[in-house]
Amino acid sequence: MRKKNTQKIEEVINEYLKAFKIDDKLKEAKLIRSWDEVVGKTIARSTSNIYIKNRKLFVKLNSSVIRNELFMLRDGLKKALNDKVGESIIDEIILK
Repeated sequence: MRKKNTQKIEEVINEYLKAFKIDDKLKEAKLIRSWDEVVGKTIARSTSNIYIKNRKLFVKLNSSVIRNELFMLRDGLKKALNDKVGESIIDEIILK
């Protein structure tokens, strides 16, 4: 017999993460980790610093050629990265 106030462990963990405002940072970290998978290993090797600030993804690139290619693909990259996380985490990608 189940008690009326029982919850799934997933629900309890999600409530805990939201209470301490950790869930957004975890989603940002997941988005950054998915960068390699979305852009591919060749392009990922040309990136040296990736971080999120104020809903903007900042990416430092070692190659101007790759920077120009990614500049044209920014909207598609933004959508693919947000889809990996399951919600809109970034609004813009800044390529340096």
